[in-house]
Amino acid sequence: METTAETQATLLERARGGDEHAFGELVRAHHGELRAHCYRMLGSIQDAEDAVQNALLRAWRGLARFEERSTVRAWLYSIATNTALDVASHRSRRELPVGFGPAGSAADLYADPVTDPVWLEPCPPSWLDGAAGAAAPEAQYEQRESVELAFMVMLQQLPPLQRAALVLRDVLGFSAAEVSDQLGLSVAAANSALQRARAAARTGLPAQSQQVALRAIGAEGTARLARRYADALESGDADAVLSLLTADASWSMPPWPAWLHGPEVLRNWLITDPLTCRWRHVTTEANGQLAVGCYLPDGDTDRFVPAVIDVLTLAPAGDKITAVTAFVLLDEQDPAAVFASFGLPTELT
Repeated sequence: METTAETQATLLERARGGDEHAFGELVRAHHGELRAHCYRMLGSIQDAEDAVQNALLRAWRGLARFEERSTVRAWLYSIATNTALDVASHRSRRELPVGFGPAGSAADLYADPVTDPVWLEPCPPSWLDGAAGAAAPEAQYEQRESVELAFMVMLQQLPPLQRAALVLRDVLGFSAAEVSDQLGLSVAAANSALQRARAAARTGLPAQSQQVALRAIGAEGTARLARRYADALESGDADAVLSLLTADASWSMPPWPAWLHGPEVLRNWLITDPLTCRWRHVTTEANGQLAVGCYLPDGDTDRFVPAVIDVLTLAPAGDKITAVTAFVLLDEQDPAAVFASFGLPTELT
């Protein structure tokens, strides 16, 4: 239930008096969008979860110092942003294999996986539920657009302060004065960081977002494309898979750093590896993009268990796939829990 200004004032007064339940109610409405914000800043689900928890702990401990010069929401964003900046200062930027090194061959694909925290992690659709509609009219990017893989890669390539300025201003729609206050900078310094970030966004983002491509084919077209992709893999039909890909499509599989590019390379790999397996698939969404949960047999049984989340990047017309980013789940990640977070069944029979 949304809190009114009067209710919020009451909760704030009670929280300042030491009422933890009131504080929880005060921040509950903002938790989802703060989590999405920290994900944009850090590119990691776990790091974002930890950052939000640490930020809320800081807010609780510093509640007496909240002077109400800004809204509770802006104050919480300031704490969350600076908590994320602290984390980012001790972490390498998150990447995807396509930007990590040159394309390889199928023989390169299964070299030792890079399990250090260097890979961008996929974002469950539920993480955007609390952020929908949160941005001010001044925001330049849609909420789902701002977690697309291309957008996240661009953000991760920015210095953390520029990253924060761009997200706060152009994704969330805070004013220049609010951004400077949240980052502890002068308005001129905050605007300078923002302008550099905007210049990088202009050169680092595709001309069209995935949201435009998805709208171009509509819900029925999206479901049909996902089904054709799943059918091609499940039937072991390499030609059917390749017919869905553009000529310059890439296929990557983090945590493995190598990636594949080009029809012949992909064909050779498909027929000698993934298409020799029995697969089952369920459509979902990840990072605001079309995605498919991929299941493999559990031994010789008829039970299929979570294995991979394929995030599909579509061509501008939405009729072809330009990139498959296959996030391979390792045992230490608890694949069933990861699939559940994407609204996917934890097994198929």
